[in-house]
Amino acid sequence: MTESAPVDPTSTEGWKKLDSIAADFTPDLRGWFDSAPGRAEQYTFQAADLTVDLSKGLVTEDVLAALLQVAKDTGVAERFQAMLSGEHINVTEDRAVLHTALRRPKATEGLVPAAPLTVDGQDVDADVHATLDKVYAFASQVRDGSWTGVTGKRIETVVNIGIGGSDLGPVMVYEALKPYVQAGLEARFVSNIDPADIYEKTVDLDPETTLFIVASKTFGTLETLTNARLARQWLWERLGLTDAADDEKTNAVAKHFVAVSTALDKVEAFGIDPENAFGFWDWVGGRYSVDSAIGTSVIVAIGQENWEQFLAGFHAIDEHVRTTPLEQNVPVLMGLLNVWYTNFLGAQSHAVLPYTQYLHRFAAYLQQLTMESNGKRVRWDGSPVTTETGEVFWGEPGTNGQHAFYQLIHQGTRLIPADFITVANPARPLKDETGDGKGVAPGTDVHTLFLANFFAQTKALAFGKSADEVRAEGTTDEGIVAARTFPGNKPTTSILAPELTPSVLGQLIALYEHIVFTEGTIWGIDSFDQWGVELGKQLALQVTPAVEGDQAALDAQDASTKALIAKYLELRK
Repeated sequence: MTESAPVDPTSTEGWKKLDSIAADFTPDLRGWFDSAPGRAEQYTFQAADLTVDLSKGLVTEDVLAALLQVAKDTGVAERFQAMLSGEHINVTEDRAVLHTALRRPKATEGLVPAAPLTVDGQDVDADVHATLDKVYAFASQVRDGSWTGVTGKRIETVVNIGIGGSDLGPVMVYEALKPYVQAGLEARFVSNIDPADIYEKTVDLDPETTLFIVASKTFGTLETLTNARLARQWLWERLGLTDAADDEKTNAVAKHFVAVSTALDKVEAFGIDPENAFGFWDWVGGRYSVDSAIGTSVIVAIGQENWEQFLAGFHAIDEHVRTTPLEQNVPVLMGLLNVWYTNFLGAQSHAVLPYTQYLHRFAAYLQQLTMESNGKRVRWDGSPVTTETGEVFWGEPGTNGQHAFYQLIHQGTRLIPADFITVANPARPLKDETGDGKGVAPGTDVHTLFLANFFAQTKALAFGKSADEVRAEGTTDEGIVAARTFPGNKPTTSILAPELTPSVLGQLIALYEHIVFTEGTIWGIDSFDQWGVELGKQLALQVTPAVEGDQAALDAQDASTKALIAKYLELRK
């Protein structure tokens, strides 16, 4: 371990000031806006293409000053620089944390310092771009039809087999960038070990035009390798090779499977040509790896040029964080507000509400990024945390969420900070040519209707609706008045981009990566390990013999697990 013990945030003057403020904090967004006409401008910031409005957050000058002091006292800026330089800030695994290196431009482009990034004797820039170039070359072959299946037909469907970071990132990015997918190509994603997943993803595919990408760094992940074997079995069955000679089977696998892995011996034993394996490094955590070779399926779908713009978006936010003072540093400010809501105002969850359907998997992606990173109970030196840590991230696209769970955010008893994300220019603009004869005129731009909801929701959450306003509308029954009153003062952040380009998507992902970093640094936790994931995996292997009917293994289980497995065995046909 190379890092010193974390600073206890509760011991800092900034934290003590926040405690004092929180003791009698009464939010009043209506009053704050009335008394400070420049509030919106004061709390609106720019990060690359993202306009970020924090003015409807529960923040005052005193709160922000104290939060910034906490950031300085806990060394947020210094630790960020340590991460960029390759120090082993993932202390429990003694590793550097270099997902930011995945998107550093080539030095020849003149966009990075002249000195290459060398960490632990590794020329990181050279290695990253060598792997990228290899993936680009492969993707180009698939896209132009020069890579064919075993029968000579070009590839039409790429099926990514992975789980966790090897699935959540690629599927989210693919869905977000569907307007950029090459015609005649499709990507599908298999992750769950439930056999229904791979069945549904392959049932209607043509094996002659299908390519599988098996994404597993160690080529040993239980779910991924089980699904890979099922996919191989499917290929042989559909091609009529079940009883074929081994070399014929292996040849088919070599033409229809590639890997994202560094375990070349296991890759080759599976039947994949090691030349068609694309690697990544220990300093890339799975949930931070979407912009590595893990994104191969997406690179095939959208092509090199769009992927390079995607990486450039990440890098733009990395540079914003590196060069911008904390007072205007957007991910830092958003992370600080999350600390304020979590540690001082009692918030336990955080909603992410994209008003663009193409981001419908963004909240699911952020669940792993945020909760696997900051769901920790000990600090990076092994000592217990001194604060609450982590938030439950969740959400759905607007306006779907409005008809589902917004009621709880508006009028429930829980404080739920929410991030609203949208774009000014839709990828698929449409007009309602007939209208409804009421409020929607013929020829109405549907995106305008959509965005009206975006703006209205944050306004309603901030300012609510008073009892007097309800009465002024003609309601006289006081019971109904109470039901129609909205308290307001529900904190939101609004994020607006010109359009959902590959670059903007990269910016959004990097934004949240660095929000996570800010919170983790303040809490003193290692945001880059995930030991909590491992216990369930280990126990699953131990329980498997019992589920298969081994009586000794069944007898070794606790009473509840034993009874549940026994009932399962009774019910299983």
